Amino acid sequence: MFHARGYDAVSVADLTAALGIKPPSFYAAFGSKAGLYSRVLERYSESGAIPFAALLRADRPVAVCLAEVLEEAARRYGASADAPGCLVVEGTRSNDPDAQAAACVHHDAAEALIHDYIAARFPEGADRITDFMDTVMAGLSAMARRGHGTERLMASAKMAGRALMREFSEDHA
Repeated sequence: MFHARGYDAVSVADLTAALGIKPPSFYAAFGSKAGLYSRVLERYSESGAIPFAALLRADRPVAVCLAEVLEEAARRYGASADAPGCLVVEGTRSNDPDAQAAACVHHDAAEALIHDYIAARFPEGADRITDFMDTVMAGLSAMARRGHGTERLMASAKMAGRALMREFSEDHA
């Protein structure tokens, strides 16, 4: 429900109805809506999120690996019409400070992986290129939420990948 509708649009009543439990049982199990959301984010990070470690490989060109991350984001964000976009990225925009903080933990960890991967080989461009990756991934997620399917998202991801290839060839020729 959080992925499909966003944290802010899901009420405790929605959650208890979907889980088939009463509010006291919900609060006993999860503490709060944000407590459940934190657990959902953990599970998503373990099983549904982009596999950064597998894609950001030291034996391949940085631009190629980053382009593959964007293409994987496009595939995952557009895969489900019922739950489009990225649970983490969308959560960073939550109006609830606890939910936003929980999503930011996961977002910041992914951002650090990308940054460290770039910085290991091209430290002078790591901040700038990490910002570009963040911007494109947030845009892909937002467009998936607006109804763009995988094909349209992939076209944008491939265009961004070409920009990365040019950026690296110009900076490191």
